[in-house]
Amino acid sequence: MYLCRSGSSLPASNPCEMIQKNTKHPHSKSNINCGPRPESIVASPLSSRRHRYNFRPLVRCWSWMALVVICGQPCSGKSTAAACLADALQAMDPKPTVRIIDESSLHLGHNQSYADMPMEKNLRGVLRSEVDRSLSKSNIIIVDSLNNIKGYRYELWCLARSSGIRYCMVFCDTDEDSCREWNRKRGEMGESSYDTKIFEDLVRRFEKPDRRNRWDSPLFELFPSKDEIRHSSPVIADAVSYLTKKVDSKARDVRVLQPTIATQTAHTTDANSLYEMDKATQEVINMIVEAQSQGLAGAVSRISLGQHLPAISFFLEAKWSAKILVSSSTFAV
Repeated sequence: MYLCRSGSSLPASNPCEMIQKNTKHPHSKSNINCGPRPESIVASPLSSRRHRYNFRPLVRCWSWMALVVICGQPCSGKSTAAACLADALQAMDPKPTVRIIDESSLHLGHNQSYADMPMEKNLRGVLRSEVDRSLSKSNIIIVDSLNNIKGYRYELWCLARSSGIRYCMVFCDTDEDSCREWNRKRGEMGESSYDTKIFEDLVRRFEKPDRRNRWDSPLFELFPSKDEIRHSSPVIADAVSYLTKKVDSKARDVRVLQPTIATQTAHTTDANSLYEMDKATQEVINMIVEAQSQGLAGAVSRISLGQHLPAISFFLEAKWSAKILVSSSTFAV
């Protein structure tokens, strides 16, 4: 028998031959890669009949981690696209954890949030903070909002890069006349709609995504005014395939953003350093007072602060006592 690093055993026939052929484990039904090439294997004898090989099986597993940004004009079908994408992802096996972040999930109204520039800036900040808190390597986040400013889309892309996850953009390319008609119908039906002045202002300031930009790529384009958005739409299927496809270093058709030095969280110093210094000094003073109170046969001339710490010696000169006390407390901190 031969033992691999993971603790599983291989048949004693010829394990090196099995590794060279890169075959599956004979007693396993899963797709297991038997490790690196033979020249990278390091063997060390355990006994006369047993050897340990320095390799580990690579088991195929799914990793759900992505940020999807929905972009488009107001009333262009973004919420429908987000819902269809979430349902298509939930139909996968195993089911990933999908969450949609939009204004309604944060109890924010359209007209109130886009009434003026300060309110709109506050809305983008709230959405960005919620995305930052929700990003992880175990779920898929879909941002269902206008995302009409390319600088804001770049900030979301930076959040995905700092988390080391996948990123893609879904653009609902709907003409302005269709958006106006859908907004009017929503108002007549009593659903959430935009005021005319706010709607025209948002349409005028919309910045269309460009797939040549890193923060707008990969770009999946939908045309809701021409083709109805369904779960089986080709664009939705392509987006699901990109979000769930196994990463292949050779094909490079799926890109996982990698954090850089600029996006990594810096280790900051402790803000309570002054408090810790005062606490250590107070502990030294308490030990001195306790030692003096326990000295029955006169004054105490030497106090031990503990292991690996210098002892405090008391002299007749007060200035020397003060210097030793300060140096000892500093050393303890």
